[in-house]
Amino acid sequence: MAAAASDLMSYKSGRLRAKDSSSSFLHRTVNTQILNHLDDRCRVHNEGITFCQDVLRRKNLDFEPLFRNNISQPIHGVDLVVTVGGDGTLLQASHLLDNSIPILGVNSDPTQPQEVDEVCDEFDATRSTGYLCAATVANFEQILEEVLEGKNKPWELARISAKLNDKPLPAFALNDVLISHPCPATVSRFSFRVKHDDQKWSSLVNCRSSGLRICTAAGSTAAMLSAGGFTMPISSSDLQFMAWGYC
Repeated sequence: MAAAASDLMSYKSGRLRAKDSSSSFLHRTVNTQILNHLDDRCRVHNEGITFCQDVLRRKNLDFEPLFRNNISQPIHGVDLVVTVGGDGTLLQASHLLDNSIPILGVNSDPTQPQEVDEVCDEFDATRSTGYLCAATVANFEQILEEVLEGKNKPWELARISAKLNDKPLPAFALNDVLISHPCPATVSRFSFRVKHDDQKWSSLVNCRSSGLRICTAAGSTAAMLSAGGFTMPISSSDLQFMAWGYC
């Protein structure tokens, strides 16, 4: 009986070890897929940058390539700014521009719906949304040619001008502005009024919440929409605001 029990215990232990080993192999396989996916995203993005630069050279255009993390001063003395990346790259560049310089966003790695569907049970294969980007790497040369020939005119989008202690902030927000405590877990206390065009100011609203978010039409499809807001026509000059997390 003891020997039989011992054999049975060994058999069960062996099966458990086999399952653990199989599980670890599956885990490593998924991790490898994710790492390969991320590596491929970097490769595609870098190839997109190289391609766009080659297009600019072929058209004999004077340009200066800059990495987004290496520029912090306002941009002057250029006819056009081209961003290669996604909406985040375009938004960061927009903070450095006034209304006289148009910006052309190139989505370097758009999401592929078929790919997302194929691996949705394993990991998130979503790439760049590029909602604000007018071009992708595939059609960049054509869009650029239309811009240079004046056939493709820039859209004028509303931006937010904000003041801090009555001092205007140097950057204009193309997406949204969030007013909150630096610590996300801390309750924010603030009061505000709303005024639309020539109408009178609204009554003072006193609020204790996680913060106040104000967005433009361009930003209404981003964090505001995720928080329960609504999408606005891209050409609208209205603003949308929301206070959330009431205490």
